[in-house]
Amino acid sequence: MATIEERPARSASEQPDPRRTFRRSWKTRLIGRPLPTADAEHETIGKTVGLAVFSSDALSSTAYATQEILIILAFAGTAAFAFAFPIALAIVALLAIVVLSYLQTVHAYPGGGGAYTVARDNLGEMPAQVAGAALLVDYILTVAVSISSGVAQIVSAYPALFPLRVHMAVAFVLTVMLVNLRGVRESGAVFAIPTYFFLAMMTLTVGTGLFQWASGTLGQVADPPTMAHMGELRAVSLFLILHAFSSGTTALTGTEAIANGITAFREPRSRNAGITLLWMAAILGSFFLGITFLAGAMGAVPSEAETVISQLARTTFGGRNIAYLGLIAATTLILVMAANTAFNGFPRLSALQADDGYLPRQFTYRGSRLVYSRGIVALALIVSLLIVLFRASVTALIPLYAIGVFLCFTLSQAGMTLRWRKIGRLAPDQELREKGSVLRYHRGWRIRMIFNAFGAVCTAFVTIVFAVTKFGDGAWIVIVVIPALVVMHFAIHRHYKELAGFLSLERYGSPPRVHRHRVLVPVSDVHLGTLEALRYARNLSDDVTAVHISANPERTSELREKWDLWGDGVRLVVLGSPYRLLVEPFLDYVESILKVRQKDETVTIVVPQFVPYKRWHNLLHAQTAAFLRMALMFRRGVVITNVPYQLERYSSSPEREA
Repeated sequence: MATIEERPARSASEQPDPRRTFRRSWKTRLIGRPLPTADAEHETIGKTVGLAVFSSDALSSTAYATQEILIILAFAGTAAFAFAFPIALAIVALLAIVVLSYLQTVHAYPGGGGAYTVARDNLGEMPAQVAGAALLVDYILTVAVSISSGVAQIVSAYPALFPLRVHMAVAFVLTVMLVNLRGVRESGAVFAIPTYFFLAMMTLTVGTGLFQWASGTLGQVADPPTMAHMGELRAVSLFLILHAFSSGTTALTGTEAIANGITAFREPRSRNAGITLLWMAAILGSFFLGITFLAGAMGAVPSEAETVISQLARTTFGGRNIAYLGLIAATTLILVMAANTAFNGFPRLSALQADDGYLPRQFTYRGSRLVYSRGIVALALIVSLLIVLFRASVTALIPLYAIGVFLCFTLSQAGMTLRWRKIGRLAPDQELREKGSVLRYHRGWRIRMIFNAFGAVCTAFVTIVFAVTKFGDGAWIVIVVIPALVVMHFAIHRHYKELAGFLSLERYGSPPRVHRHRVLVPVSDVHLGTLEALRYARNLSDDVTAVHISANPERTSELREKWDLWGDGVRLVVLGSPYRLLVEPFLDYVESILKVRQKDETVTIVVPQFVPYKRWHNLLHAQTAAFLRMALMFRRGVVITNVPYQLERYSSSPEREA
C-alpha cells in the first residue's frame, strides 16, 4: 500500500532570507525580488490607492470624450456644436444607471469578475464567454486608445514630435507593463500621485473656466486649429445625434473595472470597492459635463493637430504658460495610467476564464510578484501591435472602442435581472449557493430587478446604436473579432474537457503493469557522455540496445573497436545510411520495434545530450538529441529520456571522474 508523507509548511521565521535565496539578475532589477505567497494578503489596496488603480481609465476618458462628440457634430458644421452639452447630459444619465447597477454587482459578487461572473452564473456559458471576449477586447482597446491619446496631448504641446508618436506610444506601453509586473501595491503607489495631480489640475482648470464664464471674462479660443473635415456638410439629423452620442459614450469605459477587480481591495472588499465606484462616478460626471460646457462656450473645435483639452487650457490660463503645461502633463499622465486599469483588469479576467478552462491554464499562474504576469505581458504585446497598425491615431481607434464594454454592460444587467428573479423565489430563510456568489432572499428584489432590466434595455439600445453608426468606421472589426474569440474559447474548453476525460481514472481499472522494458540508446561515438547514458539505461532494464547510424565506414570500424572495449557487453546495432541521413534511419528502426511491440511492453529511448559550460557553445554542436526528441515525442508507446552530460563537470579533470 502506497504511503503519503506530508510535511508542514515552514513558518515565516523559518523561511530562507530572499536576499540569500535569489541572486540579483536583470529580472529582479526590473520587477523586484520574488514575494512569498503568504504576502498576497498584504498586496491589497485601500480606497485612496484603488481610485488611482481602477479609475484612471474612466477619469482619463474626459480628455477625449468631448472631442469625439464634436468630431461627429462637425459633419453639420460648427452650429451643430450646440448639441454637444445636451448629449453629454444624456451620457451622464446613462452613467448613473450603469454605476448603480454595478454597485449591486460589487456587493453581490465579492469575488470579482464583473460581467463575466454575472453572465456565467445567471445567463449560461455562451453569454459568459461573449462577455469575457468583449471585456478582453475592451481592455486591449483601452490601453491603445488611452496611450495614443496621451501621446496626442504631448504632440499638441510639441508638434515637432508628431512623427515619433508611434515610438512614444509603444515605449509608454512597455513602461506601464514593467511597473505592473512589480505588483499591485507597488504599481498603485506609483500611479496614485499622478492621478491626484490630474484631479487637482482638472479641478483648477474647469473651476477657473466656469468662474470666468459666470463673471463674463471667459474668452474664445485664440488661433483655433484647422477643424477636422469629416466630409460634406449636412443638416443635423437623428442619425447624426445618435452617432455623436455613441462616440461620447466612450466616457463610460472603465466603469466596470472596479467590479472586475474587487479582490484587489482590502477587507471589507465590497464596501471599499463600492465607495470607490461612487467617488469615480461623481468625479467623472462632473469633469465631463464641465469640459463639454466650456468647450462650447469658448468655441473649441475638434482637430488632430490640437486637442480640445489643450484649447481649453490655453484659453482658460491665457496661453501656453506653466499652468497650461501642468494640465497637459497631468492629462498625459492620466491617459497613460488609464492603461494601468486594463493592466489590472485584463490579467484578472483572463485568469478567471483560464480557471474555467476557456483560456490557456498558464494565465492562472501568478508571477514572482504575485501578479498574473503572463496576462500582463500578453496584453502589452497585443496593444503594441495594434498601435503600430493604427499609427497611434485616436480617431482611427475610437470606432473600435466602447462597443465591447456596452455589450458587457447589457449582459451584466440582464444577468443581475435574472439573479433578482431567482432571489425573489427563495424563502426568507433559504440560501442558494452558486459558483460566484450566495443568494439570499431580499425584500426589495422587485425594485432592483426592474431597475436592472431598465438598465439592460438602455445599454442594449446604445450597443445597437454604436454598432450601426460606427459600423462603417471600423466597428465591424470588433463585431467580427468578438465571435472569433468566443469560438476560440470554446475550442480551448473542448480540448481541456477531452483531455480530462482521456486522463480520468474513474473507469480505468487496475494500474498498468510493465512486463517488459526495452531500452534503445542512440550512439554517435564512444565517450564519457555515451557511457553515462549507457549506465543509466542499464539501471532501467537488462534489455538494452545501442544503435549507431553508419554514414562513414572508417569511423564505424573505429567505433566497433571502442565498443568492444567500453560497451560492457551491451549489443550494438549498426544501421547503414548511404544518403548520410542521421535521424531518419533511427526513426525507421524505432518504427520496426513498435510494430512488434507487445501489449505490456515499454520502449524507452535514452538520448545522451551535451550541456556545455556556456550556452552559446550549443551553437557549436549538432543538437541531435533535440531533433530526436522532437521527432519521437509524437510516437505512441515511446518514452524519451534525456541524459544530460555536463561538460563543465569534466572540463577540469576528466581522468578523476573516469
